[in-house]
Amino acid sequence: MFMSQVVKGIAASDGIGVAPAYLLVDPDLSYDKKKVDDTAAEYARVEKAFQDSISQLETIKENAKSRLGDEELAVFDAHIAILSDPEMLSQIKDDIELNQTSAEEAVDKVTTNFSDMLAAMTDNAYMQERAADVKDVAKRAMSNLMGKELPNIAGIDHPVVIVAHEITPSDTSQMDAKYVKGMVTDLGGRTSHAAIMSRTLRIPAIVGSQEITTTAKQGQTVIVDGLNGDAIVDPSEAEVKEYEDKAAAFEAERAEWAKMVDAPSKSKDGKDFEIAANIGTPDDVEDAMAQGADGVGLFRSEFLYMSSDHFPSEEEQFKAYKVAVAGMDGKPVVVRTMDIGGDKPLDYMPLPEELNPFLGYRAIRICLEQPDMFKTQLRALIRASEFGPIEIMFPMIATVAELRAAKQIYEEAKAEVQADHPSLGDNVKIGMMIEVPLAAVNADALAKEVDFFSIGTNDLIQYFFAADRGNDAVSYLYQPLNPALLSVIKHVIDAAHRHDAKAAMCGEMAGDQLALPLLMGMGLDEYSMSATSILRTRSMMSKLDTTECAKLVDDALNLDTAEEVEALVKERLNLK
Repeated sequence: MFMSQVVKGIAASDGIGVAPAYLLVDPDLSYDKKKVDDTAAEYARVEKAFQDSISQLETIKENAKSRLGDEELAVFDAHIAILSDPEMLSQIKDDIELNQTSAEEAVDKVTTNFSDMLAAMTDNAYMQERAADVKDVAKRAMSNLMGKELPNIAGIDHPVVIVAHEITPSDTSQMDAKYVKGMVTDLGGRTSHAAIMSRTLRIPAIVGSQEITTTAKQGQTVIVDGLNGDAIVDPSEAEVKEYEDKAAAFEAERAEWAKMVDAPSKSKDGKDFEIAANIGTPDDVEDAMAQGADGVGLFRSEFLYMSSDHFPSEEEQFKAYKVAVAGMDGKPVVVRTMDIGGDKPLDYMPLPEELNPFLGYRAIRICLEQPDMFKTQLRALIRASEFGPIEIMFPMIATVAELRAAKQIYEEAKAEVQADHPSLGDNVKIGMMIEVPLAAVNADALAKEVDFFSIGTNDLIQYFFAADRGNDAVSYLYQPLNPALLSVIKHVIDAAHRHDAKAAMCGEMAGDQLALPLLMGMGLDEYSMSATSILRTRSMMSKLDTTECAKLVDDALNLDTAEEVEALVKERLNLK
């Protein structure tokens, strides 16, 4: 009897794809250890291999500009920086000269040491991610050193499903959605570079399957169900037909969503909401407007700092904020103040060595310690408010005292601007992120101090469950539908409304179709998400009645597990 195999993973990018498997197999980069006599010539080989690698990455980045945003493209700058690291090159040179080691062995040894050192930092997801980056660039350097070509994804000219142990940013950036119908990996999570890029490119994707490379063979038909996280290997004709019909239905649904670009964000029973976009750079505003965003719910201003080799001046920041605000054509732009530290260090701003930087000196904690730097950003934002509605929110607030201190610095910055521009900034709204559990519990006291809350569920969930969202071993604890968490979110929303503040959400949960009816039932006012999720969410919102959603919330909060809540929501929504 014919039996296909179902491999389960994490649904990372919506859509359904059916095509033969293209196994992303790297060349054999093994080598024989040997002593070399001409160490100068050997190191010259390393320099050429590294320079060739840099040139290749620059070309890949240039070719990807039409498909990816600045945030995704910045990954290539990070890879080029690794290949230019003088400390790494110095260690490779020393190994060759002192031990007469071959170029292959020296590069392999030093890059492996760097990668292992970073991977060992289990309390720091940012550094662990850098370990994967070092592996990626080392593979490229070794292939150039040995004259062996890496897989040419850009050269794929027929429909395929990419199957790989892990997909790197440079792999994803070369994919042409015309031919790449889907991708499935053994490793990765929803917040990995590959997952984010696949959503940007609208390629159906499943990550973290653990076993796809040992199950699928080259050329075997694979179905990628990016809606549910199922990959079907060697399906029957009936299964192929079933999923081709599902894919056609999904594309028809996507075409219907496109008609919602100019529609209001309104529930079936006429309640108004706001669906906004999360952006990383001013350039992202164009896509937000194209997708019909009601505004920008999260402008991650730290990318202005991370893409610079110095602290951006007030004028540099003002120009960036002005572009974003003017581009939104009168729609509000919520800017998160500098969220540096944790997984986002700056080369030009040394931070103290910390055992757990995620819980350390970061975000608002840095700004309160360095008010002059903070005021530079605040003055730039206040000045930009002349060109459209700006709202400012402070990240990582834990206590009322911190919030009041941040507001005081804001008032000082406003007074400085108004010395030359009277009344400028008077219409700027002030809010804060709810991402620290203490802030969520103390929401009533904090709501008295602000115009709005924005619930950052990505961090709130990891802090709430004491589980690093970048750690695959505890990924099962990323539970946005857990009843206890839902009760905390409801408490935050209710507290905001008790004190006439708006309740928004800008984490991954805001665009989750299973969470949407629950959040609507709780009365969440604004849902901020990646631009590609806006129209789907607006369409779904138009079909939901808030009275029924409120009943769903009551029933969900009486359950015990996230799995029970998921089953309940699917039952009410008639989802399989």
